[in-house]
Amino acid sequence: MISLFCELCHINAPSLQERDVVEWTKRHLSDAGLEVWEDDAAGKIGGNSNNLLARLRGNKPGAPTIFLSAHFDTVEPTEGLEMVEEDGVFRSASDTILGADDKAGMAPMIEAVLAAREDGLEHGDIYLLMSCAEEIGLKGAAAMELAEYNFDFGFVLDTGPPVGSYVNRTAYHDKLDVRIIGKPAHAGKDPEHGINAIHVAARAMSEMKIGRISPNTTSNVGIISGGTGVNVVAPEVTIRCEARSTVKAELEDQVRHMILRFEDAGSQFGAVVEIDHRRHYDAYVVEENSRVVQVGQRASRNLGLEPELRVTLGGSDANMFNKMGIPCIVVATGMKAIHTHDEHVSRADLMLTTQLCYELIRESALG
Repeated sequence: MISLFCELCHINAPSLQERDVVEWTKRHLSDAGLEVWEDDAAGKIGGNSNNLLARLRGNKPGAPTIFLSAHFDTVEPTEGLEMVEEDGVFRSASDTILGADDKAGMAPMIEAVLAAREDGLEHGDIYLLMSCAEEIGLKGAAAMELAEYNFDFGFVLDTGPPVGSYVNRTAYHDKLDVRIIGKPAHAGKDPEHGINAIHVAARAMSEMKIGRISPNTTSNVGIISGGTGVNVVAPEVTIRCEARSTVKAELEDQVRHMILRFEDAGSQFGAVVEIDHRRHYDAYVVEENSRVVQVGQRASRNLGLEPELRVTLGGSDANMFNKMGIPCIVVATGMKAIHTHDEHVSRADLMLTTQLCYELIRESALG
């Protein structure tokens, strides 16, 4: 499993450019005796590769059909990655991220399925769902067509420690793309004839609630771009914002507040404000007494781990799968400091995650 993890991390796979790692993984799983195929996601999401699916046929009649899932893509390219292991912890020694998000989920789940096959462990049909373009909006998972497989439940390996815990509740996530159209003018000769779009945006954001709004809700202004020159009154600016909440009414209140701040600032200065508001993904709640949660908690206890249930405002492919009506929860892995150049994961947590995946397979077959 450690060798598999290192191999996967060294294959460059930024979002929409995952072809090399998909091909490598396809060969690896085929050589191991699994049924492997791609879907047609590439044409739907504009990438160079499809999602990859694999199946280990069940050997226990009547046992549930389950899946384990992780994503191929990383938030930044990892070309030229130099990986080191120091005191049992894997890190990047180069100027790239490590890619443990999500190879620290993918390698353990693959190894666990192969180990279950080698050991003759009883199980129903087990699928591996490996997605593309997760980091840029869960695009690969959204493009999957899964109804024909009749999954009973599944597990998505894509969050940080402690290993043994699970995410069973996540937030609604909305995005706002704002365009403020002002009026250009010479900044030195006649600025009073212009409408500065950057000034309008600044006024709106100065009066906007941003950051931690409540225990349930956050908002952010993440990207601002605009202007044509320092001697020109800025004629246009675009702002990309988001809001998240586990409480739908709070999310709606926050989004309404943000929209009003932009519109009011536009009115004050005579600028045109155009806003594209869309739901990025829906929240989900998988109840503690559900089958998938009970299986997960038993698997953790088998290893002496605390099966804590967690709430997060982050999204994962589980949001898409639950929306499709397939109950699933997110399994904690050992990856830490994700989306940063200090990303790291320990050998011990990689091994523990593999053992947990094995126990998830075992417990799923027990009902």
